[in-house]
Amino acid sequence: MKEDWQYAIQTALDQVPPGHLLNLTQPPSYHPLFPKNGRGLVESFSLFPGVSLSHLVVQGDALPHHHPPRKAALEITHCRRGRVGWEMKDGLTLYLGPGDLSLHPMACCAHSLLRFPLGYYEGFSLSLDPETLEADPPPALAQSNLHPQTLLETFCPQGKPASLTAQPALDHIFLPLYDLPQALRLPYYTLKAQELLLFLSQLSPPAEEGHQYLSQQVELIRTIHDQLLAHPGQRTTIETLAKEHHINASTLKTVFKAVYGQPIAAHMKHHRMQEAARLLRQTDQSIGEIAQQVGYENQSKFSTVFRDVFQVLPTEYRKQYNPGSENTTLCSFSHKTPTESKSDH
Repeated sequence: MKEDWQYAIQTALDQVPPGHLLNLTQPPSYHPLFPKNGRGLVESFSLFPGVSLSHLVVQGDALPHHHPPRKAALEITHCRRGRVGWEMKDGLTLYLGPGDLSLHPMACCAHSLLRFPLGYYEGFSLSLDPETLEADPPPALAQSNLHPQTLLETFCPQGKPASLTAQPALDHIFLPLYDLPQALRLPYYTLKAQELLLFLSQLSPPAEEGHQYLSQQVELIRTIHDQLLAHPGQRTTIETLAKEHHINASTLKTVFKAVYGQPIAAHMKHHRMQEAARLLRQTDQSIGEIAQQVGYENQSKFSTVFRDVFQVLPTEYRKQYNPGSENTTLCSFSHKTPTESKSDH
């Protein structure tokens, strides 16, 4: 079965009170930061002079991100699960999806807002003070003759952020950092941070400014997204949405995919299946009732789509996540409705 990332995040944060961020850095402390029922946890590690690493796990829509606007400092962020966006200065918003990496001066993201378009996120951020690191580098970096300030100048000329699209080399560096035993975290993080800096020192900056969009465009896309989610049973076309919101249809498709990681049709399908998965875990409704609730009158079609998303049928999903449920029956429907016809979303 394909891992249900949203459920994995929810499980990891079960012990965190709604509306709070749990900081696991010693001594652990709670901070009332989130709106509504959002929650999260963060843990930070000082690796060597001038370099620290933070692990952030979030369930929610947004999180304030405050730190001093340090022009000479660099922040490097890797997204593992979900999506994350920074509303930065100069009207730009930067979005990352699974496996993507961003590099930006810490002046860009000071007092910014982190957005989580899918409602969950997990990732690591490496904070680097080039001057401190250059004065006292660990042996591996000293032997390489790496100049930290050069990284900042290479990837972030004129103080602008940069990003790298997911690639095997980044997976090789970052994926081992997740789910490590407690005793191995600090030494492993220390080694991998050096590997990352050495890897980046061999790269040329990206030819194009990827993952960056005007904040006004992003805000409009969020409005369209909320409209679609408020009426999941309705089907409409890209052209109709574009005309209604006075936006170019091509721009609508491009920015929507950048923010939410999928085209509109795929995203809406994923949203419906996530809601179906929640109902399978938390209720005793029949499979047929759940199918209807998420907009599928034809139960066979619903089961096929659910299997496409989770690689398992709804009955098997319920057995694993809600074994106490007595209602796994399938309700048959004898007809299809217009809600199942193909459309642009």
